[in-house]
Amino acid sequence: MVDPEQHITTDDARGGSTEHVVRYVLGISLALAVIAMLFVLWR
Repeated sequence: MVDPEQHITTDDARGGSTEHVVRYVLGISLALAVIAMLFVLWR
């Protein structure tokens, strides 16, 4: 027997906060990695 579909809210499915800190950390680390690569290539 197949279970019926369960619909849950976005907040319940996420189970955590919706802060955008991860987006900032990824952006800053990407920028630093690009700067480091450029520094190594130009040196």
